[in-house]
Amino acid sequence: MTVPGAARQPELTATRRVTEVPRWAALERELFAVQDKAWRVFADRYTEGDGRLVFRDSLGEGLDDRDGVDDFYEPFFNWPTLYLLGGSSDLLAAARRHWRGVTAQLTEMGLVTGGLERGYDWFHQGEGMLLFYGLCLADPGDAELRELACRFADVYLPGGPNYDPVHRVIGAPHNGAGGPRPGFSDHDVYFPWSLALRPYGLPLDWGTGVSSFDELAADPARARAYGRVMWDRMGRGDTLVNLASTTLATNAWLLGGERRYADWVAEYAGVWRERLAGREVLPDNAGLDGEVGAYLEGRWYGGHYGWSWPHGLSSVASAAIVGAVNAVAVSGDDSYLELARNPLDAVLRHAEQRTADQMGTLGKRWQPHLATIPGERTLMVPQRHNDSGWFDFTVMPTQLPLALWHFSRDPEDAARIEQLRAGARWDWAEVHVQRTKDECGHEEPWHEFLGGRNADFPERMLAGALQVCAQRLAQIEGDSVDPAVGPDALGIHHWQNLNPVVTEALLQLTTGSPQVLYNGGLAQLHVRYHDAEEQRPGLPRDVAALVRDIRPEHTVVELVNTGTAPRTLLVQAGSFAEHVLHSVRADDGDTLPVRGRYVKVALPGGSQVRLTLAMTLRGAEPARTSPWQEAR
Repeated sequence: MTVPGAARQPELTATRRVTEVPRWAALERELFAVQDKAWRVFADRYTEGDGRLVFRDSLGEGLDDRDGVDDFYEPFFNWPTLYLLGGSSDLLAAARRHWRGVTAQLTEMGLVTGGLERGYDWFHQGEGMLLFYGLCLADPGDAELRELACRFADVYLPGGPNYDPVHRVIGAPHNGAGGPRPGFSDHDVYFPWSLALRPYGLPLDWGTGVSSFDELAADPARARAYGRVMWDRMGRGDTLVNLASTTLATNAWLLGGERRYADWVAEYAGVWRERLAGREVLPDNAGLDGEVGAYLEGRWYGGHYGWSWPHGLSSVASAAIVGAVNAVAVSGDDSYLELARNPLDAVLRHAEQRTADQMGTLGKRWQPHLATIPGERTLMVPQRHNDSGWFDFTVMPTQLPLALWHFSRDPEDAARIEQLRAGARWDWAEVHVQRTKDECGHEEPWHEFLGGRNADFPERMLAGALQVCAQRLAQIEGDSVDPAVGPDALGIHHWQNLNPVVTEALLQLTTGSPQVLYNGGLAQLHVRYHDAEEQRPGLPRDVAALVRDIRPEHTVVELVNTGTAPRTLLVQAGSFAEHVLHSVRADDGDTLPVRGRYVKVALPGGSQVRLTLAMTLRGAEPARTSPWQEAR
């Protein structure tokens, strides 16, 4: 479908005057201002001139000699997003400098080759790639980013080192620039299980002669033998989490790469759809011949970062959603969403009402919520499956079904969220001030706001984000780590735990979108903005935005110019303008036909307007440049 570009869009002018700046608008602009100072504080304290992190220790010399790459990129993962939303004009260059600096740093350590990780699991690689994906979305017309995106994706396409096009498998759970890396380490077989992970239990509980973690900790010889079995059973062949690698090719295609990138995404996601066919549950593994359970005596579970692994549902469902969404985006075939729905529905069939003391190993995120209902039962689902069946019950991570629904807007996916809401015993409207590294955790109150049941959510959410940012700045100021030396190799999570940039609130409120799925997803934005005067992404200075409704046929966006100078912006539908706008109705009753990617809105000083947008989701080919390049 051909749609007009930015230069040919009608313009709408706000006529309603601001008698009093709404509190949400004032808080939103304050959050932008605070964060524009906060990221500089972090960069001054923890990075060097070329953007790398201050780190004088070494990686890649112990048994976990493939680990750590993601931890160096993660402290900056949402910095391009803040720029994209309207952060300071120099933030994009800063984020680019940090990506380059960290890439050089990791190359010197021998963990990165040609800008890409040599080889590790895609649960972690997906985390590490978010910074690069964010840069690409913020500056899609950049030729260097496009060249890199295509080169990274070529590592996985037929003809590259990782993918076997005959059997249609990625050859090992650890893979990357160096091709498949069987096993878990470049050292001899060992038991790759830290004492810190003891609470999760054994990742492989059959065929080893070992029944407990303590047996391995007490006997190095048995630990080595157990590691050998793990290597044979879980260290080779394809694994479901490899679906996150499809984001590399989707990103390349979105930036203007050849159709072959989209074709491979559809092919590889299609392989996993075939592996699901005839089964109740999406399997997590396949051998080098493409057969499910080839090294696990036919078991559909037991793969690396699969159903039996400590993360269970989180890693399985995240990879399935990422792969399915990518496949739909490049093909237009919604049937791929079966991959995403199956893991969620599989565990929901076994859901139980449980108390907090019956919760499993991944419950930290829910502690503030369950503290409000002491002793009461709430809906929990099993996170994992092994020979004994489903186990490890925890509240379902709401970001998973919500991300799926946000992409599809299908009533079936909305009903799944309502099932979780009906089974929960805490107040879904409550905003808990918390920050996890993936910056999720407030999907429930946002869902209630979109449903008209949480009117003051924007103010409480923004106030909470300001509080988190202030807490991080206070931690940075009081940090005892020597700024000239940095943390040691055991403390490389230190930086991501102090990242003061918070974008979840701004994504939800200004764009009507959830936080990106942290293990390798692309941002799926309902609407976004461009400053028409500065010709850059994001809200112009002084302008605040609030998306109150995200139904495609009735999307409601409120814009407020809190300052005195006039501002003009483009409202865009979709991350890459892939949604087609049909009409825009202003609160004065005027309706503009659009039939394109953008609508221009003029905001005189001290004005506001409420827009009602009608659009078709994914009705156009993505716009692979900025609207200004497109206009030229």
